[in-house]
Amino acid sequence: MMKFALFLGCNIPVRVSQYELSARAVLDKLGVEVVDIREFKCCGNPIRNTDNRTFVLMAARNLALAEKQGLDMMVLCKCCFGSLKKAVHLMKQNSGLKEEVNAFLAEEGLKYSGTLKVKHFLSVLYHDIGISTLKEKVSRTFKSIKIAPHYGCHALRPSDITEFDDPVAPVLFDELVSATGAQSIDWPLKLECCGAPLLGINDRLSMDLTGKKLADAKRAGADYLCVACPFCQMQFGRVQKMMTASNDINNCLLSILYPQLIGLAMGIGGNALGINMNIPDISSIESFLL
Repeated sequence: MMKFALFLGCNIPVRVSQYELSARAVLDKLGVEVVDIREFKCCGNPIRNTDNRTFVLMAARNLALAEKQGLDMMVLCKCCFGSLKKAVHLMKQNSGLKEEVNAFLAEEGLKYSGTLKVKHFLSVLYHDIGISTLKEKVSRTFKSIKIAPHYGCHALRPSDITEFDDPVAPVLFDELVSATGAQSIDWPLKLECCGAPLLGINDRLSMDLTGKKLADAKRAGADYLCVACPFCQMQFGRVQKMMTASNDINNCLLSILYPQLIGLAMGIGGNALGINMNIPDISSIESFLL
């Protein structure tokens, strides 16, 4: 049985709890065991551009906690994934930084050795579980539905650090979507930012980026967006709803989290996947299931 330390980050439990709910349901169906480490804290992402050493220390503490359990880490949030992978890279490149971090960690009886692997949820499904196994678990395939997969920025770039997929021509997410029976479509702005990092800093630009992506996916024929990051889901969910209410958008396109998509195809009930928790409501997607 595969076993991972599950890293949720800060936003998922508070704002996108259906991501955790659906991911746990899918992993349980696949026989993957996850361990919750209550001492996990922020990944350090919010300050990685203002205080690099504190960022690395915050990330390293989480890594050390997983190492103490002898487990690799599975991360749901792509921002957390990119942040933790960055910290691993920096400490690998700079032994002095690693020693400095471990001096602080020693006060809690912790040590980061660099023995664990940090994997995103999608990577586990694709590389550790495998597409063929996922297809074997599918009991209700989607039919006549076109999905626009949104890769997100922090998983793809910088590619030499994240090691997630080809940053120019990725296929991982497309193949995972296709495993459900849905058609994964190509669209020109697939790899562009969703606009979430700018929200609260430059709302107009943030919403412009979101609007352009939605319009582009619609032109390409998408029926739904599919994401695997809480920030992207919030941008395509709550923020899109705000834009619709203020008449700032003419191309509404609903977004579903990948574990919800594959979960439905695996025969898991909508309530168990938190389908009713998505904003706007996406229950209509179940009508595409055979």
